[in-house]
Amino acid sequence: MSAANHQRITQLATLTAVHRAFHWLHLHQPQIRHWLLDTVRIPAPPFHEQQRAEFFLDRFRSLGLSNVHADEEGNALAELTPEDHTSDHPVILLSAHLDTVFPPGTHCEPVERTDTQRIHCPGICDNGAGLSALLAIAAALRYARINPPATILFAANVGEEGEGDLRGSRYLFEHGTYRGRIAAAIALEGSGTSTVVTRALGSVRFRVTITGPGGHSWSDAGAPNPILLLSRGLAAIADLPLSTSPVTTLNVGHISGGTSVNSIPSSATALIELRSTHSEHLHIATREIQRIFDELMAPLAATSNPATHHIETIGDRPAASLPDNSALLSTLRAVDRHLNLSTEQRLGSTDANLPLSLGIPALAIGTGGIGGNIHTIEEWYDPTGRETALRRILLLLLAATQIAPKLAAESKQESSATVS
Repeated sequence: MSAANHQRITQLATLTAVHRAFHWLHLHQPQIRHWLLDTVRIPAPPFHEQQRAEFFLDRFRSLGLSNVHADEEGNALAELTPEDHTSDHPVILLSAHLDTVFPPGTHCEPVERTDTQRIHCPGICDNGAGLSALLAIAAALRYARINPPATILFAANVGEEGEGDLRGSRYLFEHGTYRGRIAAAIALEGSGTSTVVTRALGSVRFRVTITGPGGHSWSDAGAPNPILLLSRGLAAIADLPLSTSPVTTLNVGHISGGTSVNSIPSSATALIELRSTHSEHLHIATREIQRIFDELMAPLAATSNPATHHIETIGDRPAASLPDNSALLSTLRAVDRHLNLSTEQRLGSTDANLPLSLGIPALAIGTGGIGGNIHTIEEWYDPTGRETALRRILLLLLAATQIAPKLAAESKQESSATVS
């Protein structure tokens, strides 16, 4: 971290408008908590985030943000633009994902404990914490009447979890109207005051389905049994010599098939996931899984009772990392030094995966407080002391707008390196 970076953050933090924004964050912790509770009461299962997105569009309008709209993928978007705004200005993205991992019908009424500050509710930390922080930063900037030197794009995006496969983020960076303009991305994710995800954990997810004629367990005995065939394939991939440096992992998370104990099933399905910090190792393991099932099923293709298989990719999250010399990371380190925080870099699978894979500076950052039992119905969040984390985000965001052209140039350089 350079002395110039530290000086720039120190000067930024002394501005009257920034102090007004800090003051809003200090006085309005009850309001932020209220937004948190209102958010998690609205179910947002994967692919069913519309109601929660509409809530955020209403909040964006009430805060006085501009160009409030939903894009074709369902992301709720709004802008805070400079006075001399033009359509080709670089954009700094501040986002938080709308969706939870929980299926439709999950009870999502928050329970506030009287003996602690904990709030219990599925999705309260991941990502109610991030979503309420998104509104808090927007409100503080508007209250302080800050005119940023680059456009800030606020996004409550869809599809971060599970089979959502980063679809909201993919649309923003690959298809939406902001494509090519986003110079850097900051994703608000869960709790923590010093944490930041700068290394993107990649993953590939498959649905393997084996089908056959099915039949009666006695009269059709000898017909290919998809459950047994699938089991043989899974046992074989369990013995794959996966890389240990970098670590590559394999998991079978769900198996289904069959109707009764005396029926030969007509189909069987398994969900398989690979994870690694290195994309090439994911590709190698993917090819091996395909080979195993191809070889297993080949002898059955031309028989009188044929069985077939199909492997469908249902998720593909790229692995990547933020370069240690990135201006975005250097800026965060300067912010943390100013706030007397350590910069705890971590590995994770977040909305930052996609921009990082495209060479765009990005990170996912904690929004304060502490949480636990993530991705379970016992999930909880304690927002106590989150003000420092919100100041951290605000300073990082504003500092990023100051160096948006530099970040945009860094993005183009990294993208060229990726392509070559």
